[in-house]
Order: sequence, then C-alpha cells, then structure tokens
Amino acid sequence: MGQEQMQALASFIPMILIFVVFYFILIRPQKKKEKKLREMISAIKIGDEVVTIGGIHGKVTRVKDDVFVIESGIGTSKSYLTIDRGSVSKVTKFAADAKADAEVAEIPDEPAE
Repeated sequence: MGQEQMQALASFIPMILIFVVFYFILIRPQKKKEKKLREMISAIKIGDEVVTIGGIHGKVTRVKDDVFVIESGIGTSKSYLTIDRGSVSKVTKFAADAKADAEVAEIPDEPAE
C-alpha cells in the first residue's frame, strides 16, 4: 500500500512542477506589470502627457476621481476629451519632465556679455 501511494504522488510531481514554472514565467511578471501600471495611473497629475488605449495622445488638463480631461490636438484645432482612468495605457511625459524640458529649451545659445 505504501508503494502505491508513492507512485500516485510521483505522478503528480510533474504537474506541480509545470504549475510552478508557469507561475514564475507567466503569472508573476504579468502581476508586476499590472501593479506598475496601476501605480503610474494613480500618479497622473495635471500637465502629464498620456496615451489612451485607443491611441489618442493628449495632455491632462483636469483630474477628477476616476476621470481625466485631456487636451488633444495642435494649435486652434484642440479637442477636450473626458476619459476614464482605466483607458490610459501609458504616461509619455510627466509634468515635472515637461517643465525641465521647457527650461532647457529657454537656455540661450550665446552667452550674454
């Protein structure tokens, strides 16, 4: 009877090993990616540039609970869109980065005498 139990346990070991390998190769990295995305979306502020799931690029102009208003377009053809937090796929530029880029752009090429 003890040998039959060992044989039954031995037949389950490969299935357990496959589950462990799948966890570390597929499930765990996906959970880390989802957590990073949730943190990124919760850190969105006014002035950040985002991309929606549908591929629309825009700058966040207002933030309410679970809704953002983004400004999309160039010049006089700007549009304002209301989007849900869940529809943001990535943040392309944070407001602090945009301010730093603007300061770099304002540095004159020639030194003042």
